[in-house]
Amino acid sequence: MKSALALMALGAAALPVAAVAQTSVTIAETAPVVTLNVTESVEAAPDVATIGTGVQTKAPTAAQAMKDNAAKMDGLIAALAKAGIAKTDIQTSGINLNAQYDYSNRDGQPSGPRFLGYEASNQLSVKVRDVKKVGALLDTLVQAGATNINGPSFSVENPSPLQAQARATALKTAKAQADFYAQAAGYRSARLVSISESSSGGNAPMPLMAARFKADAAPTPVEPGQVSASISLTVQYALER
Repeated sequence: MKSALALMALGAAALPVAAVAQTSVTIAETAPVVTLNVTESVEAAPDVATIGTGVQTKAPTAAQAMKDNAAKMDGLIAALAKAGIAKTDIQTSGINLNAQYDYSNRDGQPSGPRFLGYEASNQLSVKVRDVKKVGALLDTLVQAGATNINGPSFSVENPSPLQAQARATALKTAKAQADFYAQAAGYRSARLVSISESSSGGNAPMPLMAARFKADAAPTPVEPGQVSASISLTVQYALER
C-alpha cells in the first residue's frame, strides 16, 4: 500500500506545470445587484476665454484676394501681440478661398450665374488668460480690421480639481442611494462591485454678447459667469444580508 501511495505522489509531481496553471475558478455574484447612474457638478469662475475672429477680403482674382487677406491678417495678429496675447495662444482655425457668383435673374441680363470675383477668409482662435480684458480686446480686434467675431466661450484651464470634487460627491451620493435600497429591501449593507465614469469639465455655453464697437465707447460688456465640471458615475452595489 505504501508503494502504491508513493507511486501516486511521484506521478502527481511529474505533471507539467502548464497543466496546473490552466486551471481557473470564477465565482459569480449571487447577491442582488443594484445599478445606479449618478451625476454631480461643481461650479467655479472661469479663468480662460476663447474668441474666434478673422478677416474677409474680396478681389477680382484669387491671388489678389489672398494677398489682401494676408495683409489684413498681419495687422490683426500684430494687434493681438500688442494687447499682450502670447503667440502660443493664437491659432489659425481656418483659411478659405471661394469664387463668388451672382445668381439673381435681372431684366435685360443674360441668364445664369454672373462671376463677381473671389473671397478669401482667414480665421483665428484666440485664448485670453485674463477674462476681465475680453471686452476691451474685442473692441481692439474690430479696430484692427477684424470682420467677424464669435464667442467668447469661457472655461477653466485646469478642471481636474473641480472634477475631483464632483467625483467625491457623486460617489458619496451613489453610496447613500445604495444603502437606502439595501435597507428598504431588507438587506444589511451594500458592497461596491464596479465603477465606470464619464466626465466633462470647465466649459460653459457661449454667451450672447452686446456689440458696441465704436472707438469712443466703453468696452464691450462681457460677463464670464460661472462654468461647471461634471462627473457621471455608473456604479453597481451588491446587496448583502
